[in-house]
Amino acid sequence: MPIFITRGRYSAEAIKNIIQNPQDRQEAVSRLAEAAGARLLNYYVTTGETDWLTIVEAPSAREAAAMILGAAAAGGVSDVQTVEAFTGAEAKQVFAAAGKATAVYRAPGIT
Repeated sequence: MPIFITRGRYSAEAIKNIIQNPQDRQEAVSRLAEAAGARLLNYYVTTGETDWLTIVEAPSAREAAAMILGAAAAGGVSDVQTVEAFTGAEAKQVFAAAGKATAVYRAPGIT
């Protein structure tokens, strides 16, 4: 099943609230994922450009997007970025498919 990694930031209001009422958000994020048809594999609070990161298993990008849209609709997150992740074996298949596609594709302006 596809794996999606999402990073984002908490809103200023969310940070204020979580500082005033410290809590482990993993259970809430897990319930959100399940409601969207996905499964939370892990949730991290991070340092640097983003405040949090999730690793989610979902049948497709639709479920992963539904999860993130649900979180965004609540107003507590922003600057969200999601990518699909591939295992080494899956990446090998992607590279092989890209090799086949490259054999028939010509860049613009090249005949």
